[in-house]
Amino acid sequence: MISDDRPIFVQIAERVEDDIIAGELPEESQVPSTNEFAAFYRINPATAGKGVNLLVDDGILYKKRGIGMFVASGARERLIDKRRARFSIEYLRPLLAEASKLDISPARLGELLLEEAAFLASGASVDSPSAARQRAAPQRVHASLAADTPTHAQPIHAEPTHAQPKETHS
Repeated sequence: MISDDRPIFVQIAERVEDDIIAGELPEESQVPSTNEFAAFYRINPATAGKGVNLLVDDGILYKKRGIGMFVASGARERLIDKRRARFSIEYLRPLLAEASKLDISPARLGELLLEEAAFLASGASVDSPSAARQRAAPQRVHASLAADTPTHAQPIHAEPTHAQPKETHS
C-alpha cells in the first residue's frame, strides 16, 4: 500500500509506472481515473491527480478530453530506460560502498549476487525467507569466513593445568 516515507503523489506515480513496466497497463490502454485512485488508496483526489500529472508531464500518460488518461506509445521503453539510468546511482553505488566498508571484494559480491539470484529463481520470496534458506545462511557466512582465515593460524592453548592427586580418606 502507501507508505509514509515519500510523498503520496510520488508513490501513486511510481505504482502506475510499475504497472506499465510489468505490462499490466499496456500502451494505449486507459489508466484508472484520479477518483478511482483516490477511492482505492483513500486519499484526496487532488493528491492522486498530482501523481498522475507527473506522468503526463513526463510524456508517460496523455489525456483524451472527456474520456480519461491513457498510456502513451513508447512509455514502457522510456520508463525502463529512465530506471536503468537511475539503477547505478541508487542501488549499485551504495551497494559497492557498503561492500567496501565490509571488505567484500567485487568478486565475492558477484558470487553473493549469483547466490541470491539462484535463490529467487527457485521461487522463493524476497520478503519471506524460507526455513531452508535460514538454515543455509550460517553455512554461507561460515564458508566466507573460512576463506578469509589464514591457513597458518596457531591454535589457542590454555594454560597447562597440573591435576592434584585426589586425597583418599580411609
